[in-house]
Amino acid sequence: MFAVPPNTIAAPSTQHALTHPVRVAMATAAEREQWAPLLRYDPDQRWSGLLSRTEHHEVWLLSWLPGQRTRLHDHGGAVGAFTVVNGVLTERVARQDSRGGRIEVVQPLAAGSSRVFGPDYVHEVVNEGPDPAVSVHVYRRERREMNEYEFDATEGLRHTGRRRW
Repeated sequence: MFAVPPNTIAAPSTQHALTHPVRVAMATAAEREQWAPLLRYDPDQRWSGLLSRTEHHEVWLLSWLPGQRTRLHDHGGAVGAFTVVNGVLTERVARQDSRGGRIEVVQPLAAGSSRVFGPDYVHEVVNEGPDPAVSVHVYRRERREMNEYEFDATEGLRHTGRRRW
């Protein structure tokens, strides 16, 4: 027999780990019967509804009809995640390289896909497909504003405004 140093044994799950935004998003997405009656589709704009707010996070349900999108934005310093429940969403992540050049990564996200983001994560999400899409979004702290951006040929990633929720 040999002794096992205490720092090599997996510690039991803590509340912090259980409330990681991607875990909350995935668990909420799996509980369709809980949120399905609340889901709406708006032909004029992307629909969103607050599902819950705790001391640790907010959970939002979003619907996306074909062609609906966000603008290029961050989440005002919030850490979070989102999970696609059905349909396909396309995410464009934008940042600047060390010389101020434009870097973009475009990724289609099918049902079951999740994304985790930090405070400086700038992205745009769009439903480019022919079918409606649904996603669950979780933010670690209350989200009060979004910063919007655009890529400028001379300035690179440029802040264009703020929207409060």
